[in-house]
Amino acid sequence: MSSLPTVEDLRLVEALLRHGSLGAAGRELRISQPSASNRLAALERRIGERLFDRDTTGARPTPSGRALAAEAAHVLGHLEGIFDRTRAAARGEVLSVGTFPSLAAWLFPALSQLLSSTTLHQVTDHGDRLVEWVGEGSLDAAVVTIADQLRLPAAATAVPFASDRLALFTPPGVRVGAGRRPFLGLDVVTHSYHPSSEAMHRRLSELGARPRPATTGETAVRMSRLLGCPAILPRGLAVAYAAPDDKLTQAPVQARFTLFLVTRRPSPPALAAVTGELATLLGLAPTGPPRPTATALDPT
Repeated sequence: MSSLPTVEDLRLVEALLRHGSLGAAGRELRISQPSASNRLAALERRIGERLFDRDTTGARPTPSGRALAAEAAHVLGHLEGIFDRTRAAARGEVLSVGTFPSLAAWLFPALSQLLSSTTLHQVTDHGDRLVEWVGEGSLDAAVVTIADQLRLPAAATAVPFASDRLALFTPPGVRVGAGRRPFLGLDVVTHSYHPSSEAMHRRLSELGARPRPATTGETAVRMSRLLGCPAILPRGLAVAYAAPDDKLTQAPVQARFTLFLVTRRPSPPALAAVTGELATLLGLAPTGPPRPTATALDPT
């Protein structure tokens, strides 16, 4: 028996994570519960790890099971697009590009505009996984902010192409105070390109704010309007989602971000040719090699 998982194995693990039940996963895949149970047990024996803890209440993923389910979702997603990408290749160039969710709604339209003759396959996930997929060849490129914090795969290269900073977003009717504690008694919605925002929240608390994290830039802007409070998020995202009567100013908590284009060597010519234009189209400053403090919070 091959040591590689089959497509049916991957579909079972992915469905079981979503449903939390062998019966429900089996119904989706049109196999019986005993067949699903036997297939899962055989897969666990081949891997040498327990993937799901099972009892009468359902199936709960172990850390190994959760990791395999994430890999399965990626592989299955890639497989589902094979025919489309093959057909598109007959009509011209196809590029698979990934980025993290907050940047996707901003980046992919810009790339589609710049690469109008190219079929763009869009992928979203965490930056470290995207870089890993570039290294293995299942992605042509990834746009991330953490390339300088990772050990890149041997086949990959990262080029900084744009920089961004935090901005203070205030919808109409929202007032921010002055002095040493301008956010005293205010909720402040926050979003950052980086998953860790502890330093930003700590600084906002010192300024009197009650930080309220948001998962994406669009979510931050919508929460700000709904709650009637300010938001702090990367300026590029704030500009992308701001209405004419919204106000954008410099954030009292400062951070700098560098956006990197990660590709295999050599970079796809189509992407390399539009990198400078991409920064401008996103409303960001083109950048050279990042400074060592690219993601450090300023003391102001």
